[in-house]
Amino acid sequence: MTDELQPVAPTATSIPDGELRAVADGTHSGPHAILGQHLQGDGRTVIRARRPLAERVTAVLTSSGERVELHHLAHGIWQGAHGHGLDDYEIETVYTDGVPHTVDDPYRFLPVVGEVDQFLFGEGRHERLWHVFGAHHREHWGTHAPVRGTSFVVWAPHAQAVRVIGSFNGWDGRAHAMRRLDALGIWELFVPGVSPHETYKFQIRTASGEWVEKADPLALHAEQPPQTASVIDNPSTYEWGDGDWMSARAQKDPHTGPMTTYELHAMSWRPGLGYRELADQLVEYLDGLEFTHVEFMPLAEHPFGGSWGYQVTGYYAPTSRLGSPDDLRYLIDRLHQAGYGVIMDWVPGHFPKDSFGLAEFDGQALYEHADPRLGEQLDWGTKVFNFGDSQVRNFLVANALYWLEEFHIDGLRVDAVASILYLDYSREEWVPNIHGGRENLEAIAFLQEVNATAYKLYPGIAMIAEESTSWAGVTKPTEWGGLGFGLKWNMGWMNDSLRYVERDPIYRSHHQGDLTFSFVYAWSERFLLPISHDEVVHGKGSLYSKMPGDEWQKLAGTRLFLAYQWGHPGKQLLFMGQEFAQQTEWSESRGLDWWQLDNPGHAGVQRLVGDLNRLAKNEGALWQRDDDPAGMVWLSGDDAANSVLAFARRGFDGSPDVAMIFNFSNQVISGYRLGLPHAGRWSEVLNTDAESYAGSGAGNYGSVTTEETPSHGFAQSATVTVPPLAAVWFKYEG
Repeated sequence: MTDELQPVAPTATSIPDGELRAVADGTHSGPHAILGQHLQGDGRTVIRARRPLAERVTAVLTSSGERVELHHLAHGIWQGAHGHGLDDYEIETVYTDGVPHTVDDPYRFLPVVGEVDQFLFGEGRHERLWHVFGAHHREHWGTHAPVRGTSFVVWAPHAQAVRVIGSFNGWDGRAHAMRRLDALGIWELFVPGVSPHETYKFQIRTASGEWVEKADPLALHAEQPPQTASVIDNPSTYEWGDGDWMSARAQKDPHTGPMTTYELHAMSWRPGLGYRELADQLVEYLDGLEFTHVEFMPLAEHPFGGSWGYQVTGYYAPTSRLGSPDDLRYLIDRLHQAGYGVIMDWVPGHFPKDSFGLAEFDGQALYEHADPRLGEQLDWGTKVFNFGDSQVRNFLVANALYWLEEFHIDGLRVDAVASILYLDYSREEWVPNIHGGRENLEAIAFLQEVNATAYKLYPGIAMIAEESTSWAGVTKPTEWGGLGFGLKWNMGWMNDSLRYVERDPIYRSHHQGDLTFSFVYAWSERFLLPISHDEVVHGKGSLYSKMPGDEWQKLAGTRLFLAYQWGHPGKQLLFMGQEFAQQTEWSESRGLDWWQLDNPGHAGVQRLVGDLNRLAKNEGALWQRDDDPAGMVWLSGDDAANSVLAFARRGFDGSPDVAMIFNFSNQVISGYRLGLPHAGRWSEVLNTDAESYAGSGAGNYGSVTTEETPSHGFAQSATVTVPPLAAVWFKYEG
């Protein structure tokens, strides 16, 4: 530390006029060195306070009640002295109205940030950063007794001065200038008497001398957009009731168990619901569908609703559109108690340029890379985090841990990982790494750190990558050189299979490879198969509308596709509305078309999804060996002429095989001979053409029994009926 950053309190006669003026103007980087109380060499204690336009200023000592008259020095700075040593005190001020105004003095307190916190942040390893930075209503000791108030801490290394402005000081920060603690650029101030729910921002004087106003990067609550101030959050008093869930979670590996995920946009699932209302209605709805997990699109605060939460300004603030942070805790708690895991989308790759946000936070590049070839994401008009900066990386790693710790989130789906990994992602001009390659080595290290740290601290969670390229080792452990994710979205499967089903059935026989190619690499990573929001918006149409044909064929095609998704090796994710084949594509500006459930065909699709989820939970063959090629055996992969695909899923010993046949043609296939891996009876456990799903009811009367007729490389086979645009699953009974 330097004297410039931690100046010794000057005596009354040694304070230059320029320093007094800077303190008065709120431009001093160390106002506590002038203001507050200071023990002098002669044993006397000097008290100074900033009170412009005051007629009389008095310090009232708490322990004795003695009144110490302060005298005006210059520029509204007042000073007095007493011989009672350091003490707690308040400042009484009389203005021209003659009425005394008595308040506590923020400049009499020691820093709220300790040396250990400063060291950890300097090393980029403060895993509980949100406990220290931001605004916290707390108890803080003075000289003899504690006082309640709010501490403000912010990182702004390029700033000349930082002030707190807010509803508690009339948005005039001159009375609440912060002190810079160290060369790293941590600024802090404890303001006694400031309570929760007050709004605030940081007013930062840049290196060029201009003032900018910024929301708190670590605010735990924010005003509801379009307002942009941060909000002092009430310390959480929420009492969790999910102890059994959390204990059981720590004993399980979610990557090797069943995982079927319902993705939703909280603001448009049923518009008008807050976190608490959503909890009640969502749990009731999910109980009929039996997904294992819910995935929320980003819930961190974001100014523009049309970004769906993917352009974040408040990384530590749950969006206030739906309620308070404790309201969100209630939602997650209810889901846990009902048996549902909770995943949240997390966006560490980029952030928007809004003037009140992170962009050029202290007047120049700080959170973003200064080189626009590294710090600009041109596709989205956003800034890219500087992953090579220790403090920026700390901000992001701690943010991931914040959601896992404070809100009991069971997993984070990391958005747009490809844009993080590649230096040339969607760029014509880019800067190679030190080896001349396109890989962002600093970003790779960041992803490895956040994954390794999250899995170490929170056993049973899942870190999931939305990664759209063939990057090797996304789900390989970090100690083996991988990125350390637990699951990766299989974007290739999604693109290929959707392209296939969008074709008229008459042409599908020429494109069988679109279905079978995903099996070439199905076990190269631990995959999750998504049909996400990105596939049913912006002119792409809903899953239902992608299907060719009339209404009956569209509904049948949707049922077939969902059965194929649930049967394919990997976990499953489905975006809201697709579970009942919503006809129109999704828009964040309106709710789902719930009225379509009055149509038996759409209700049938919803009923099918519930049955698929129950099968996925109860049949070990569907998930026990998801990441093992021995967990699947081909029955028929080359029958392009009939547009048929068939395979069997198998689990560990004792878990019966499930054979699946998919008819992507619009013709019924009767008497189809299918080789099966075991002789005996196979019961029909799923038929997407069943009348209960509003299908035609064609099927196999509940089961088939093999004959000693070799087929498809097996010694036994059965003849089966496969309805048009339908899937039929058989479970081996012996």
